[in-house]
Order: sequence, then C-alpha cells, then structure tokens
Amino acid sequence: MLCSGQLGVAMNEVIPADIEAQAALCFDNIAAILGEAGLTLADIVRINAYVTAREHMAGYMAVRDRYVGEPPPASTLMIVTGFTRPEFLVEVEAIAAGPAR
Repeated sequence: MLCSGQLGVAMNEVIPADIEAQAALCFDNIAAILGEAGLTLADIVRINAYVTAREHMAGYMAVRDRYVGEPPPASTLMIVTGFTRPEFLVEVEAIAAGPAR
C-alpha cells in the first residue's frame, strides 16, 4: 500500500510549531490510513521523509523511532526548502506491505 505524503496538521487544522509534534501527527495520520486497509505501522517497509532544516532531523528521527519497530524500515530523509505553507516543517510518506488477501 502506498500512503501519500502526510503533513503535520491536526484534524482541527491546527499546525503545531515544533517538529516533534508535527512528525507525530504525520505518523498518526499514516497509522489511521493503514488501519483502514487492515495494516499497522509495523507493516511499513519504506519511509520517505522531508524536513525543512538540518536542525529538524534529530527531532523527526526521535519521533520516527517511537512509531516504527526494530529494525526500522528502509528510509530516506531529505532536506527541502519548504512546503506549500511556511509553517509545515515535515512531510512523511510510507509504503506498507501486509499479508496477501
């Protein structure tokens, strides 16, 4: 299953100011999407993440490590100049694979 990029925005459209809270929302959103397909975060095999500054890398990675299992899935972390709105600091997309149905 391919999960398109998720931004750190809550259902009430609030965007937290810090990277950790935004990253947690990204993974919460991914978990909900995977759940609709009968999958979990443990089924993720690949993550692509984008942050807007080098100083956001550690915060993002700490959150990622809390959400995904050991060993973590293959992942790429890229630094980008920005997203559609300046308050967004991170975007996460995932590929998950589960049992054949």
